[in-house]
Amino acid sequence: MPAEVGETIVVGPEWIGRRLDQYLTEQLAISRARVQLLLEQSGITVDGKAAKPSFKLRSGEHIAILAAPEPPPLRATPEDIPLAFIYEDDDLAVINKPPGMMVHAGAGNSSAGSDEMLDDPRQSGTLVNALLHHLQQISSGGEGENGPLRPGIVHRLDKNTSGLMLVAKNDEAHAKLSDMFARRQVKKTYLALVHGTLKQPSGTINTPIARDAVRRTRMTTRREGGRPAISHYKELKFIDGPYGKFTLAEVRIETGRTHQIRVHMASIGHPVVGDTLYGAQGSIPLQATLHKKGKRPTAEEQARVSLDRNFLHAAKLQLAHPRTAKPLAFEAPLPADLVTFMERLTAPSL
Repeated sequence: MPAEVGETIVVGPEWIGRRLDQYLTEQLAISRARVQLLLEQSGITVDGKAAKPSFKLRSGEHIAILAAPEPPPLRATPEDIPLAFIYEDDDLAVINKPPGMMVHAGAGNSSAGSDEMLDDPRQSGTLVNALLHHLQQISSGGEGENGPLRPGIVHRLDKNTSGLMLVAKNDEAHAKLSDMFARRQVKKTYLALVHGTLKQPSGTINTPIARDAVRRTRMTTRREGGRPAISHYKELKFIDGPYGKFTLAEVRIETGRTHQIRVHMASIGHPVVGDTLYGAQGSIPLQATLHKKGKRPTAEEQARVSLDRNFLHAAKLQLAHPRTAKPLAFEAPLPADLVTFMERLTAPSL
């Protein structure tokens, strides 16, 4: 059992010469960042004296745990990161998020505690860090202990999803926009390239989504107790090329569940291209049927195409302005990397 506040532990001979912070990380079952914070706050003594994290242990020393660590409040800091602003007024802004950018610190790992966050590199390089640099005014982030890490954020996109995002510039707008999302009054439309041929040119997937009981980074439609999730899809373009069959679909979501489009499309047998988490290929080979019979394929014919992110883009956003109720509609075309990838898929057969 991990040691607790008020206990004194005795160093065993197997720890002679090891660092104090390494020892405490194991004995207290907390992160090294939190151990170092405890030592800085004099929450731990060695034979009655303060010690540094790098202190080398000797057998028989008595380590007293005097207090629990009290992490300083976590707040996002401004960073000069370029952003593409689509619209801005006194209440809100709309940005075109690039792929590969986290929305806020810890996004995608909501189970992380504050001790893990202390030395988490995801506290930098996020959309929030960029917004704090570019905007003179931004909302406080709403209620809850994570509010200071998420100023302005009323909804999210996955790290590898590009496209339109709303940002609240004051707390009144934040509350109103959050309520509009909860009431499904914001229309969000995505473009997704999926594997295969859709059985119907359009349809609705109305299947609850829950976290996978085994692989916690995944969501699933196969587990009871999931939250309602509704996605409407429509075929825009069918591709039957040298690398196989694909469908470019427009997907409008009524709800905003984690990985919703990715999970829903995979659940009907059409994973989003590049989404290896939900069954898509990491790289796509040239179709064997195109090789000339009786001849060994050339190096060019053996080529494979791959995408280093999911082919998913938030293309349209429609809502009423949170203060004036004026209708707003925004669009963001497919980014260059996705256009180039589609061109590669539709290249003439070799």
